[in-house]
Amino acid sequence: MGAIEDELAELAAEFEVLGDWEERYRYVIDLGKDLAPLTDAEHSDANKVRGCASQVWLVTEPQADGTLRFRGDSDAHIVRGLIAIVLRLFSGRRPAEILAFDAPAAFEALGLKGALSQQRSNGLASMVARIRADAERAAA
Repeated sequence: MGAIEDELAELAAEFEVLGDWEERYRYVIDLGKDLAPLTDAEHSDANKVRGCASQVWLVTEPQADGTLRFRGDSDAHIVRGLIAIVLRLFSGRRPAEILAFDAPAAFEALGLKGALSQQRSNGLASMVARIRADAERAAA
């Protein structure tokens, strides 16, 4: 797996090919369809992300090599796609790499900031805040 910036560049290239935001929304929704399902037990209050308009659950799994693996789900198709993007960027990374990455700048570079409603943008920020908090705990 390359650096987080390489993954961002790959995502940006995929978005660039798609052209307009209608196509990009469809692509984001398709990305969400590939998420591994969470168990009923993982759809718990402890895994729920606060600050999202939709229901969002994130599971953090520290790995033996010091990286963090993330899995997630939502009850909204577009949000599942946003989770898939967040997981592509952050899952399998070391806490220091997660904490050093400027997620708001990345989402702006992808054009998500202007394309998402305020509620969706806030939800995306809440997901990243949760991942960063888990990374800070793992790094401590």
